[in-house]
Amino acid sequence: MKYFGKKLAGLIITLLVVSFLVFAAFAIIPGDPATAMLGTEATPERLAALREEMGLNDPLMVRYGRWIANFLRGDFGTSYNYSMPVMDMIREKIPVTITLTVMSFLMVVLISIPLGITCARHAGGRLDRAVIVMNQVIMAVPPFFSGILITFFFGLILHLFTPGGYISYTVSWTGFLGYMFFPAVAVALPKAAMAVKLLRSSVISQMKLDYVRTAYSRGNGTKAVLYRHVLKNALIPVVTFLGSVLADMVAGSIVLEQVFNIPGMGRILLTSISNRDYPVVQAIIVCIAFLVIVINFIVDLIYKVIDPRISID
Repeated sequence: MKYFGKKLAGLIITLLVVSFLVFAAFAIIPGDPATAMLGTEATPERLAALREEMGLNDPLMVRYGRWIANFLRGDFGTSYNYSMPVMDMIREKIPVTITLTVMSFLMVVLISIPLGITCARHAGGRLDRAVIVMNQVIMAVPPFFSGILITFFFGLILHLFTPGGYISYTVSWTGFLGYMFFPAVAVALPKAAMAVKLLRSSVISQMKLDYVRTAYSRGNGTKAVLYRHVLKNALIPVVTFLGSVLADMVAGSIVLEQVFNIPGMGRILLTSISNRDYPVVQAIIVCIAFLVIVINFIVDLIYKVIDPRISID
């Protein structure tokens, strides 16, 4: 409980610090929200009245306290450009980004763990050498370029999906997941390649330790030693890596949404940045930070379950 309590306290403090930095950054950069909202109808009198109504004349910490209190209640403010609650805009888009992230992560896990173990068991063999070469190629290609190649080959040549033919989950979950499959592959490939390499190296290094020789001396076979003893220790760095991968995939999914023309949080984020729609940008960045921090928190808890010897110190 002490470990959990300290990790939870760290999560809350980190979220508060990140939220304050995000709010402060948009509070001090050039640009006037009141001017953005009034547009061509702005006059000195109307600007002064709107600034007072929006609380822009209050000190920074007062505005931050009001903003974070509203944020915790689910009130993310109102979009300057769309004149609608930011919460409604995000609620519509966030299932798309989360689905893409989860699909990508499941692909990484399902590919990397079996393949990494197989390569470690047959280190130096043909499959191992082929996977090493393939990994180097995949890791050298940026995800957005992988997305372009996948769109060209599977979409334009093989016609397995229609590029730009996005199907909303509100229309058909089957069609939605079918379209999201190829973007998920583009996000997952480089991460899976890194995870395979890490797990292979971790298993091979564990197989050389004394406890493995002791397990063999007790009559255990290779599979028993691998799955009962080695894999538990070898997975510790891999779990940590997969946690960072899942956190990174949130941002990676946002980038790939642009390549595959997916109307997720990425599109609305870029549009809001270009339009200086600060309430939307603030809310999305804080939501992304929240997802990343919570994912890392869960990984820390899993890490503790795998190896109970780990302490907060």
